[in-house]
Amino acid sequence: VAMETVSLEHQIQSVQRHIAFLKKEQMELLHDLHLEILRLQKHCSELTHDLEMKELEARQQDVLDRELEEKCRAMEARLQEKEKDNLELRKELQHKETLVAALRSSLRSKERRFLEELKRRSHRVTILDTELQKQTEAAAYLS
Repeated sequence: VAMETVSLEHQIQSVQRHIAFLKKEQMELLHDLHLEILRLQKHCSELTHDLEMKELEARQQDVLDRELEEKCRAMEARLQEKEKDNLELRKELQHKETLVAALRSSLRSKERRFLEELKRRSHRVTILDTELQKQTEAAAYLS
């Protein structure tokens, strides 16, 4: 019986050592799990922050895109207006060029008539001068 008691005490001590070992292992495992949970929570917080920043950037980019689209529409409207103005100015310029060409033609025609008239009058002056000279000679001869 004493031997059985000693054997039972050894078994109890062995079971107690195993329980202590298992408790120690369980504590280490719990500690490691807590560290892993903290690491995962930190990683989750970082990912959440990154996601919020990306969403904010996306909203800001959307605002910028809308502003640029509005500016583009305004610039396109101004461009169309300027093109319309340019078309009107080209028509006006073409009309004025036509008027200038007509005025030049008229001026050349008047210049030609003036030169012809000048030649005619010059010829007439020469004829009258010759007649005057003859009459002066005749008057001088008669006197």
